[in-house]
Amino acid sequence: MMRKIEKIFVWFLVFIPISYYFGFFTTDSMLTFITSILAIIALARVIGYATNQIVLQTNPMVGGLANATFGNMIELIIAILALRVGLTGLVQASIVGSIIGNILLLIGLSVLFGGLRYKEQKFNKTSIGISSTMLIIAVAGLTIPTAYSIATGLGSSSAQVQMVSNAVALVLAITYVAGLVFAFFTHKHLFDSSDEIKSAREAPSMSIQKAVLILLAAVVLVSIDSEFLVTEFQQVSSTIGLTQTFVGVVVIAIITNIAEKVNAIHFAMRDKLDIALEIGLSSAIQIALIVVPLLVVISQLFNFGFSLVFPVFEIIGVIFAVMIVNYLSADGKCNWLEGVQLLSVYFILIVAFYFIA
Repeated sequence: MMRKIEKIFVWFLVFIPISYYFGFFTTDSMLTFITSILAIIALARVIGYATNQIVLQTNPMVGGLANATFGNMIELIIAILALRVGLTGLVQASIVGSIIGNILLLIGLSVLFGGLRYKEQKFNKTSIGISSTMLIIAVAGLTIPTAYSIATGLGSSSAQVQMVSNAVALVLAITYVAGLVFAFFTHKHLFDSSDEIKSAREAPSMSIQKAVLILLAAVVLVSIDSEFLVTEFQQVSSTIGLTQTFVGVVVIAIITNIAEKVNAIHFAMRDKLDIALEIGLSSAIQIALIVVPLLVVISQLFNFGFSLVFPVFEIIGVIFAVMIVNYLSADGKCNWLEGVQLLSVYFILIVAFYFIA
């Protein structure tokens, strides 16, 4: 199955030069937008593969930092470019979409496909529980500035709200670093004890130097396609009638994480559900505790006007996602029906987001 999927990703690479042709030499917004999306899907897989090659040849701490830095690189690039042209709503929606997409869609698909192959699957509820708690902290970080803005009646651009956002972003980043220290140093045994993770290790297929070169090249290429996507977004969205919220929550969130979803389903179908769950939870945590603080800092440096005051419905969506995944992961085992339940919450939220202006 994975080989067939890999071949599909290889074919998607052809859209990189095609997107450059439409972006540089034509004025067709729709084709530029579509081919850029398809190119980003291919480049997301390349970045994931190169990062994995580096992780396989380094210690856990370096591997964790590499995943944190590059795992959500495309989201960060698109967000910065979008903030530069004032698309704050798109950025907020893509952050929310990545979090609920990793929690509900990625984990839901993994549990469903794994459950269809195995009657019941078990996982390390200690490590998954720690990740779930980090998600609750992330929810608090995204909720408090919004609640403060509503309670005080101050807008997201006020100095007080921005100070609260800055302080929360700092706390979130420190919490993430503390989580790395906990996982890779002081309580390493809680995470390394899983035979599933150990048995999934594989030999690297290229040197670190080659992987770094591929990674850097992919980041440059994805930056160009991200520029095309953001530039043409407003024209395309008005043509097809989609809002910033829907495009951010669904389109951008899915295309930037599609490689992770494929990997997670692959591991779940090999009865390595621990890895599948950690892929989804870790990616959601990285978005909330690393990407969000970085965007706050970058916004302050370049005066992009980004704060942690999110639309209320987006916050509600994140809260529901975190609540249900915490409940379903409490007993250390799952089946295909729980995957359906996660997916049902995801699609209910997506239906609602479609009608939000």
